[in-house]
Amino acid sequence: MTDIQSQNSKEKCGKPNYSPYYFHRVDHFEKLPDTDNEIFFLGNSISDGCEWSELFGDLRFKNRGISGDITDGILYRLYQITRCKPSQVFLMIGINDLAQGKSVEYIVNNHLKIYDRIEKESPSTQIIVESLLPVNDVYKLFSSHTNKGGSVLEINKKLKVICEQRGYNYVDLFSQMVNDKGKLRKDISADGLHLNGLGYRIWKQEILNLIDKK
Repeated sequence: MTDIQSQNSKEKCGKPNYSPYYFHRVDHFEKLPDTDNEIFFLGNSISDGCEWSELFGDLRFKNRGISGDITDGILYRLYQITRCKPSQVFLMIGINDLAQGKSVEYIVNNHLKIYDRIEKESPSTQIIVESLLPVNDVYKLFSSHTNKGGSVLEINKKLKVICEQRGYNYVDLFSQMVNDKGKLRKDISADGLHLNGLGYRIWKQEILNLIDKK
């Protein structure tokens, strides 16, 4: 798909009512240079919050997270990913959909659309699906997100099955970041939703053996 075709496809969907930050990031990504064998971390603020290339010491790692993003937002800007023909895409998305009242089925269905688009538009790209993280309502912050622990479990269960069926790698970050009460560990988050440095180090260790060594 050419840049013009991608732009036309995007315009046909209509411009969504997202935040200025979303469109600033989309525009920024639009203007960044492509490099060989890119590895994208695609998602919302949880992906956005990490300096991936520094964490791994590898300039192939690119941050494609946007704070507040949802599955529909990923679909809207996915052409920016597929046109680059990256080596790998690590995807985590869905918690903001839950906060907006979207159903588990809606979110999982959009995940399938994302996978299908990547497979069609960039068939050489490896899709790695990461579980949604646990949440913790003890902080009384992001209450529309941190009260969705049950739905997070449902989504993760469904995504794992889909990955098994499609032959994708599924990364169970949830089990590494959950406490004995089923909530996000306090030592890796100060708000019950996002991660601190230790949280990202745990994330790194969980995916280290999946990284393309090219």
